Amino acid sequence: MTERASPPDGIAIREADASDAEAIATVHVDSWRAAYVGLVPQRVLDGLSVGRRRVFWARRLEDPGEDRTFVAEVDGRVVGFAGTSVPTDPEYPPGTAELATIYLLPDAWRRGLGGRLMGRAMDDLAERGFSAVVLWVLAGNARGRGFYEALGWRADGGAQMLDFDGTPVEEVRYRLDLPAR
Repeated sequence: MTERASPPDGIAIREADASDAEAIATVHVDSWRAAYVGLVPQRVLDGLSVGRRRVFWARRLEDPGEDRTFVAEVDGRVVGFAGTSVPTDPEYPPGTAELATIYLLPDAWRRGLGGRLMGRAMDDLAERGFSAVVLWVLAGNARGRGFYEALGWRADGGAQMLDFDGTPVEEVRYRLDLPAR
């Protein structure tokens, strides 16, 4: 079991475990419903289910393989999470990881928690020998893109289309080079 003591400021960033599945699922659904209004069809956002997300996260956290998930807690309450993985796409050179997810509850936005959570995930990847990280963000997500760019991420020209229940939505790829360890 992961140590859960909070530092003096009440904020803890730690690796998630299976007991965090419900809290992560709640953050996942609530953050999508707040962040993606107007970007993803409303029917998709309305159809999100904490129960279905909990099942997904329970499986992922019970058998993470090379994936890592970190949570941000404020006074013991999970308010955000970030997940990394190793891409299977042969387009990525060896040593490249992916920031697969990073979400915070809306009441945790713009408080510095996202940067701390991102920092912990990037430190872990660098410690494990990765030299670069990619992520995908909705092209119209100005808040998310601004957050990534403020932390040094840069769009690398990659793009792809997602299908949200018959509605095409473009994603763009960002890249960050990690310092050598």
